[in-house]
Amino acid sequence: MPDTFNTQWTEQTAWRRDFSFLLKLLSRWLKDNGLMEAGVQTSIQRLAHRAQASKVMVAFVAEFSRGKSEMVNALFFAGYGRRIMPANAGRTTMCPAEIGYDRQSAPTLRLLPIETRLQPQALNDWRDKPEAWTTFELDVHSAEQLASMLERLTDTVHVTPHQAQLLGFWHRQTPADNPSVDAQGLVEVPKWRHALVNCPHPLLEQGLVILDTPGLNAIGAEPELTLDLIDQADAVVFIVGADTGVTGSDLAIWQDHLRPGADAGRTKLVVLNKIDTLWDELRSPNQVQAQIEAQKRHAAQALRLEPTEVLAVSAQKGLVAKISGNSDLLEQSGLLQLEAALAQGIVGGRRAVLRAAIAEDLATLHAEVERLIALRRGDLATQTAEVDGLRGKSEAVLHQLRKHIGQEQQDFERATLQMRAVKVVHIRLFQGVWEALDPRSLALEMVELGQTLAQPGLKLGAKRVYGELFHRLRVRLQRVQATADEIREMQGATFGQIRAQWGLALQPIAPPSLDACMMELYLTEQSHLSYLGLRNLLRLQQPEFTQRMVSALSSRLATIHARVRMDAEQWRNAVDALLEGEIRLRRSHFANRLAPLDAIGNATEGLEQRLLRIAEQQQTLESLALKFKEQAAYLAAANQDHQDHKMRADQGAGLQIPSRVSIHP
Repeated sequence: MPDTFNTQWTEQTAWRRDFSFLLKLLSRWLKDNGLMEAGVQTSIQRLAHRAQASKVMVAFVAEFSRGKSEMVNALFFAGYGRRIMPANAGRTTMCPAEIGYDRQSAPTLRLLPIETRLQPQALNDWRDKPEAWTTFELDVHSAEQLASMLERLTDTVHVTPHQAQLLGFWHRQTPADNPSVDAQGLVEVPKWRHALVNCPHPLLEQGLVILDTPGLNAIGAEPELTLDLIDQADAVVFIVGADTGVTGSDLAIWQDHLRPGADAGRTKLVVLNKIDTLWDELRSPNQVQAQIEAQKRHAAQALRLEPTEVLAVSAQKGLVAKISGNSDLLEQSGLLQLEAALAQGIVGGRRAVLRAAIAEDLATLHAEVERLIALRRGDLATQTAEVDGLRGKSEAVLHQLRKHIGQEQQDFERATLQMRAVKVVHIRLFQGVWEALDPRSLALEMVELGQTLAQPGLKLGAKRVYGELFHRLRVRLQRVQATADEIREMQGATFGQIRAQWGLALQPIAPPSLDACMMELYLTEQSHLSYLGLRNLLRLQQPEFTQRMVSALSSRLATIHARVRMDAEQWRNAVDALLEGEIRLRRSHFANRLAPLDAIGNATEGLEQRLLRIAEQQQTLESLALKFKEQAAYLAAANQDHQDHKMRADQGAGLQIPSRVSIHP
């Protein structure tokens, strides 16, 4: 039986927790032994950040009545012994629902009224306005109460066609897509714009976020849903019905909102659901399977996929099988194959990326600690040579050597001005970074885009306007990268002078790469350009729709810029901390050289006794170096084999990493 998504996700989370524990032990040991300098601390923090459980969103996308909510029930909530998400006939989810867990908040269902679409704020902005949401407490210990509360996701209201147009659910240009008008001249639209479900489910506690989306009309009315939430989901499960085949509205969602081929790095699964409608006792199992395969081929052909890329599933039978413990029915439902595909696509893919990143960070950490140990070796070697050279020397010679070291110390203190001058240059050069990422400049770009799109008539030049905007945004990020490279070159030149003059092993800290942000900017551009198809080109005639599009883009770009600013700030702080750390190390070096002279001059310690102490310190340092290599190799091995995380954690807990080992006089 293939590993389920739940099993692999839980194993991955356990590995992260165990790796974080081992990293914390190593961090404490490095600190106790005086090795937690700036470069080491930066590497440890980066590793700790990577090992933390991160949010992973799985989006379920389909037209109405394709079984999305039932799929969510079957995959994640069968443990409740009943349906949790509304999936009864005639009672379908009407608004997008994000299901996750935040330990800082009580279990609640938060619902954003549909009327907020009439205001200019982006959906993301409303998240920080709790007063705008209607909130219901959830009793997570009662499956009945939980299911009853989530029925509110199906709420609707009746409005006039004009109101429906303002809300994005009525379009004169595409009357076939409009909801029907009742006897009172009203149309039915969702009552809520968005739902946030905070539920302490085991997988949700580990960082999983589930996005259950409504049908085509609701998706198209909310640009931020398509251009932000679905677009940034780690995996998308697109569902079509075996009973309906791929309909025109299914195809519209696939082509207009999922943009096949635009995001090859993301897991995208196509599911032919409700295959139980093809089960027929009057046909042989082979005949039933042949019919299912035929439906898979038809679906694949319509979506321009290979038949092997379409998974045949019965979410309803899978849910029944899990609740009743019927393993044969579970296998027949195809749900296990879907879980395995999710596990491989999300957990497997993220595991490979994480492993490579951690391996790189471990190598950086190893090099930085080895550099600090090499410095200490040099200090002890210098002390040994100087103390050994004192044999038979007079007090006058001791005084002269003391004076010489003191002069070096004074010269170095003057040289610290040169090292700290790097900070001043940093401030000047970083000013270019902050200017390129100024939120006010981005806001002006969004205002200009909004004014352009607000002009009456068809927006035939919308793609050109977007292209020019993203070109300017790319130029900004390229400026940031060029400035970062200039700062690093300046570091290299300055540090080279310091190394030549003082022998300090200062190495420039590499600036953060903007490749990921540039890629995200590219994908954002592709999302918007693809979104400007004929269907949405007609929608762009409506000012309220263009306003929502601009708000969605503004929110996404602000997030990208904020991430770049944070990375740049952390890099600048790391460089500053490195300089201060090196100054401390050099001052310690002078103190270590002066200490034996004072001890010998005051007759508190003889030459041989002092040499013996230095030899003991050298032995301790070598033991320290060996122990660190063992721990670094241990972490590297743990990173290579996630499957052994439990065994390695048990072994690590028994290692009892030694506490502080003093290597200073």
